[in-house]
Amino acid sequence: MTAVLSLEGVSRVHGEGATRVHALRGVGFTASAGELVAVMGPSGSGKSTLLTLAGGLDAPTSGTVRVEGVDLAALGPSERARLRRTSVGYVFQDFNLIPALTAAENVALPRELDGVRGSAARRQALTALEEVGIAELADRFPDEMSGGQQQRVAIARAIVGERRLILSDEPTGALDTDTGEEILRLLRARCDAGAAGVLVTHEARHAAWADRVVFLRDGVVVDETGADPVDSLLGEGSAR
Repeated sequence: MTAVLSLEGVSRVHGEGATRVHALRGVGFTASAGELVAVMGPSGSGKSTLLTLAGGLDAPTSGTVRVEGVDLAALGPSERARLRRTSVGYVFQDFNLIPALTAAENVALPRELDGVRGSAARRQALTALEEVGIAELADRFPDEMSGGQQQRVAIARAIVGERRLILSDEPTGALDTDTGEEILRLLRARCDAGAAGVLVTHEARHAAWADRVVFLRDGVVVDETGADPVDSLLGEGSAR
């Protein structure tokens, strides 16, 4: 499999002196095309830091982060921003939709920022909304939608333009169980279609959707396994 995301010997240190915190310590991590990788660990283990580094929102203190073979440290700020818009999609727990924009406008915005003309960007947005099953909500505003519908819009925004890397930080935390499972099913389907996905979660039943599970503690990868052992801990078969 082709590695879409690769972290090699990555460390991230915040602060200095007595306030110095090692968020990550020499982490090696990959996510390949067609693969969903779950990242688990206690609070403060470095899960969210890993995502921010993977998406180029922050830079490592040492080590190398590559997205589709490109070393993010070799890019200037504008080049990194372009790579995020074209190759990386984010799905967050709190949706992060713009209230004054409709669903289609929220999804189209990254494409428009990348220079795609408005009509073409809207067509791509409608395609993404159809993929997540809510094309009929294209002209509704976020406050006119349920939490699950808003999260589907957020996923459509993350995949518009056929982005190859999808980063999800506790995307089901604000949703009920059934809606959360449907969101995971959408993420799984996108990975099955060829994207690489990284899912930060604290729930084993959500990690069971993944191909691999990486465990972090105190900024260090302490274990890595397939999803089957997670299923066995739950006493049930695969969630897929």
